Amino acid sequence: MAGSLNKVIIMGNLTRDPEIRYVPSGTAVTSFTVAVNRVYKDKSGEKKEDPSFIRVVVWGKMAEVCGEYLTKGRMVLVEGRLQSRSWETADKQKRSIIEVVAENVQFMGSKDRKDDSQGSTGGHSGSEKHNSSGPQVESVDLDADFYPSNETPNGGDSVPF
Repeated sequence: MAGSLNKVIIMGNLTRDPEIRYVPSGTAVTSFTVAVNRVYKDKSGEKKEDPSFIRVVVWGKMAEVCGEYLTKGRMVLVEGRLQSRSWETADKQKRSIIEVVAENVQFMGSKDRKDDSQGSTGGHSGSEKHNSSGPQVESVDLDADFYPSNETPNGGDSVPF
């Protein structure tokens, strides 16, 4: 095979409000989890649902917009790439995760969860009002024991959660 492709498109609902943080360089990074349901019929013809919970990480200005306007239950369409990370905890336990690093996030439905489209973060008009009960913005220091030193997404900044 001459090349490879790492492209993911998912659509689902946020399982909780996004978490926005800032790496030491000042770059915003937001994470949230999207619930995606696979609906199928079992052998007896009964309709079943099989949910998957997919972690999404968003960087830069798009991270700030997602942190401000997305809330638990909101439907989103996320385009991005898969990234795997592994690290060792302070008590020497190995951990790993596969997550989507978003390149584009489209807000689906209105803020009060109606089924009309609101556009994407790339062309966000700012017409929605900020929800004061939304996610809290904070600045954090990175924990070297939690984040692998060889992980350098987004120009050298480590993922802070």
